[in-house]
Amino acid sequence: MYKLLLAWRYLRTRYIALASIVSVTLGVWTLIVTNSVMSGFTHEMHIRLQSILSDIVVESHGLDGFPDAEWHISEIRKVLGDDIQGITATVHVPAMLSYQVRGQWITRQVTLIGVDAATYAAVGDFRQYLIHPENRRNFAFSLRENGYGDAAHAIPPSGWEYRRAKADFERAYREQVERARAASEPEALAPGVALAPSANASGSLESGSPPVPEDPFKKGQANYQPRVFDPGKEQHAGIVLGIAMCSSRQRDKEGKIQDYYLARPGDDVRITVPTSGEEPKPASDYFTVVDFYESKMSEYDSNFAIVPIDRLQELRLMVDPATNVRSVSTIQLKLKPGTDLNAARDKLIARFPPEQWPFRIQTWKEMQGPLLAAVQMETTLLNLLLFLIIAVAGFGILATFFMIVVEKTKDIGILKALGASTGGVRGIFLTYGLSLGMVGAGAGMVIGLLFVAYINQIADVVEMITGQEVFDPTIYYFSEIPAIVDPFTVAWVVAGAVAIAVLASVLPAERAARLHPVQALRYE
Repeated sequence: MYKLLLAWRYLRTRYIALASIVSVTLGVWTLIVTNSVMSGFTHEMHIRLQSILSDIVVESHGLDGFPDAEWHISEIRKVLGDDIQGITATVHVPAMLSYQVRGQWITRQVTLIGVDAATYAAVGDFRQYLIHPENRRNFAFSLRENGYGDAAHAIPPSGWEYRRAKADFERAYREQVERARAASEPEALAPGVALAPSANASGSLESGSPPVPEDPFKKGQANYQPRVFDPGKEQHAGIVLGIAMCSSRQRDKEGKIQDYYLARPGDDVRITVPTSGEEPKPASDYFTVVDFYESKMSEYDSNFAIVPIDRLQELRLMVDPATNVRSVSTIQLKLKPGTDLNAARDKLIARFPPEQWPFRIQTWKEMQGPLLAAVQMETTLLNLLLFLIIAVAGFGILATFFMIVVEKTKDIGILKALGASTGGVRGIFLTYGLSLGMVGAGAGMVIGLLFVAYINQIADVVEMITGQEVFDPTIYYFSEIPAIVDPFTVAWVVAGAVAIAVLASVLPAERAARLHPVQALRYE
């Protein structure tokens, strides 16, 4: 009992120990906050990576892909059986996106993904990142009537309502220009010719909607009339664009974050892709924007565009005209929860050896290996560097204890003369070190957890005081700082801090325990 009483007395009267407690508190606090924020970012990143990349991906070596996806899917089902939750085939190809803004063509390099709307939702959670609520429930490449804007997305009027108004404006403008030209130069304007520009999404003028190509097999028939594409009633094949492809996030004059849209659902864009085969050639077609995709990862939101797989296969000539067999770039698999991804991958590799089949089989973590490894390395280095704060506190405890041993040499001699054992004297200082560690680590844990719980409110206060933005949403596309508290991480941080405090008290405790009572009493 006397060991606890003396340890409490030293802890209460030795204010120099307060510096060691504060050091331990700061170290634990910083480690908990850093690991929670890094866990939050990592969790969000993993979710968004898996929204596009499913658990296992069978990926072609080249852009031409591999044929007969249905046969491969049936073979994969034979290998994995009931472990499969969802499976789909896709086509990935680099492409060029073009649309007009204020009379100028905007061109963006994109990754075009051809998907099957019915099966693609079964292998990923991409639907939850679509803007229109109906597409989040039941995805389709059809333009919705309206409902694209909400509190989080100030999208201008979009959908069929906007498309019809735009088509009416274009038609009225062309008729007005034709009448003006006919009045001024009646002999120069041939009947039925429409040369006027039209307005795009931002109100600028551009060429009208592209006509539907004429059917060469019906063109020679006597009663053949070329079909005129009516943009007010029809749409091209649908396309879902990453929201950053045709929008810009900037600050307005008042400093508030605003999204400016250069194109929106209801507009037509042009896609150019290389055809498959030995001599690739550019192939272009128009698509109608039917929705936006916002994963809040700039790599996706500024690069990915999703179209119907059958239309992309036809555009790239990935359909065998003789057999009608279609080629695909990837087959993506979603496995049931708890399934070992590496074991499933190994089974597929055994069935499709890489030296015999024109594709590679990887898990999503392997495909994103460099990114995940970089994040893991950054987290590890941060933990090592921040743990040095606690190490410095340990050296402070070591120096403090040596001072106490020197100062209390006579008291130690009296205790031993009265019958205190060597282990008892050692226990006084070890208990003292344990108390310092527990108080410092406990205070740091409480402060750290409270800081994480109110981290966004604290960031707002810091921004208000300093006038500088702590978390810039124009860079991260997050509305708030993500943070996840991992109980295991908190436990090892606290345990590590207490262990360092106890280890720092070992040498002073051993020195005090080895003091001879006679020599200690003669110290003065």
